[in-house]
Amino acid sequence: MTAGDRWGDLRVRVVSATVLIVLGCVEVWLGGTFFRVAVVGVFAVMIWELAGLAAPPGSVTQLGLAGLAGLCLWLHPALLQGLGLLGWGVLLVPSIGFVVAARADARVLAPYALALMLAAAGFMDLRTHGAGVFVWLVTLVVASDTMGYFAGRLIGGPKFWPAVSPKKTWAGAVAGWMGAGVVGVVFAGLGVVPWAYALVSPLIGFASQLGDIVESWIKRRAGAKDSSRLIPGHGGVMDRFDSLVGAVLALQVLGWVMAGPV
Repeated sequence: MTAGDRWGDLRVRVVSATVLIVLGCVEVWLGGTFFRVAVVGVFAVMIWELAGLAAPPGSVTQLGLAGLAGLCLWLHPALLQGLGLLGWGVLLVPSIGFVVAARADARVLAPYALALMLAAAGFMDLRTHGAGVFVWLVTLVVASDTMGYFAGRLIGGPKFWPAVSPKKTWAGAVAGWMGAGVVGVVFAGLGVVPWAYALVSPLIGFASQLGDIVESWIKRRAGAKDSSRLIPGHGGVMDRFDSLVGAVLALQVLGWVMAGPV
């Protein structure tokens, strides 16, 4: 492998990290409706990109599924308050739309659409726990991705999951877990998050890696290199937020399982 091949995607990684860091900083200052609009918009775009893997770009199906996702996400908090657990049902609507309208590979795209919707709901809920928790999660994802990238390129070695992600190595994966763990300890030590968050940080880092792998696998099945061309030279929004989706979903699951500590 030449030096150019080894570091060829460094620029994309830097852009991804910068986007997430800026998002975290903005979140410290913003909240409420501004943040809700941003989250709904970002995840509606990701549903639009996902639909584009099965339907012609710009088609009624693609635009309709994106609009449907945005509407459902906007209504979700109110429905959750009024209907309790039944309010979660609205997040299933886009997945049903994928089954009905985007029949190509719907058995894969529909579950991933639900994952995106759940991650968006988790994102909005995360803000209610304070900006510190949000910044911890964003920093953790950036650290895990950065440590994993450099360790994978510098150390190399056996592949983590060659059939799905040919470039990822065990060295990079372990380094990513360690980077996430360090972030957890630092934030807990500073009193930003409880120590329970530090304990689960490596697991969240692992989930962020899986988020990246799953999105890459879905694109490979669809024969696409990028989720879209919205970001010139860097692919789509889903390409930039896939790791964060995995991390948010893992945090939600841990919250449900552990109820109090997380």
